[in-house]
Amino acid sequence: MSSIKVGEARKIILEKIQSQGTEKVSINEALGRILSEDIIARRNNPPMDNSAMDGYALIAKDVELATPENPIKLDIIEDLAAGYSPEMTIQSGQAVRIMTGAPIPEGADAVVMQEDTERNGNSVQVKDKAEVRENIRDAGEDVREGETVIRKGVDLMPAHIGMMAVVGRSTALVGRRPRVAVISTGDEVMDLDEPLSGPCIYNSNGYMLAAQIKSAGGIPSYLGIARDNEKDLMEKFKWALQCDMVVSSGGVSVGDYDLVKTSLEKMGQEMLFWKVAMKPGKPLAFGRIDDVPIFGLPGNPVSSFVSFEQFVRPSIRKMMGATQLNHKSVQAKLTRTVHKKAGRQHFLSAYVNWEDGECTVRPTQEQGSGILKSTVNANGLLIFPLELTEMTEGTEVTVQLLY
Repeated sequence: MSSIKVGEARKIILEKIQSQGTEKVSINEALGRILSEDIIARRNNPPMDNSAMDGYALIAKDVELATPENPIKLDIIEDLAAGYSPEMTIQSGQAVRIMTGAPIPEGADAVVMQEDTERNGNSVQVKDKAEVRENIRDAGEDVREGETVIRKGVDLMPAHIGMMAVVGRSTALVGRRPRVAVISTGDEVMDLDEPLSGPCIYNSNGYMLAAQIKSAGGIPSYLGIARDNEKDLMEKFKWALQCDMVVSSGGVSVGDYDLVKTSLEKMGQEMLFWKVAMKPGKPLAFGRIDDVPIFGLPGNPVSSFVSFEQFVRPSIRKMMGATQLNHKSVQAKLTRTVHKKAGRQHFLSAYVNWEDGECTVRPTQEQGSGILKSTVNANGLLIFPLELTEMTEGTEVTVQLLY
């Protein structure tokens, strides 16, 4: 089977990914979830005209000639705090002491702030003029009844939680988070805290992938390490199929001990592709068993990381009903010339910088499928198109942000 392009691979995958349904959560549990319904305001906010300042509600015409040298005296007929309704109607020559957020009394058309006044018992000296509607917040200024204030498909952030509270929503319908099984493979891979000897390495991919799954919104289920034999692999995958998605790393290239693909085929996997024209990450298997999507990612850590970002992250987010499947991409000026061979789309670990209104990007100095430090020092992936062999310094390029 020949390699397919990144865009084609992503299209094949996403066509096979199904929503995992919805669940209702409380407002305290909604942060970071994907909203599955529109949030609609049931009344105006604020519900009525109210004061934007602590001060005095009055008739603007009464104080149009007020100055610090010639203040205008008004009678105070009421003190009004936020949360209470006014009882009096303001007439010419009168004022109401008003707190921020309190409703504007009938008859008033302005609020003068407290700093421009001096109270003396039941009267106030106003030392500055006020324009009509000054320091008055209009009813519905923030939200109008019937308005859609949050649209389905968004990641709920703190401001969204605040808006839910503004419109009186204590619960929300959100996409169910998929359970994603994580399996590492290889006789050379050891779990953390186990003593290392000879050519053995720690299982970095298992923990990195679990973190990426959690970052994408899924629930990782770490199943440990499968050794390089079909019996162990098939046993691990049997357990993994109880989850909504399976992600393994290693064992998908063409080596004698790369057995993931053949083991899955024996278990009945519908293999859709297993090579992608990209670097890092060419050996990548994708298929399904009983509608459970299975990703066989490369064993090298950077290859595994990049492949997850291109294919697994958007799949998890589609399962939850997200509108934005990947991290955002930006356009940036390249700070040094880069080269590659034609025929594969490259993803270079890179650092994006914003300064003085300009966005620039520089590839991290060390690149390689086994050099995870290159990704640790990056905040984006510079996309080097398949057909190009050179991108020169100063060229506008596309960078997929990582955070």
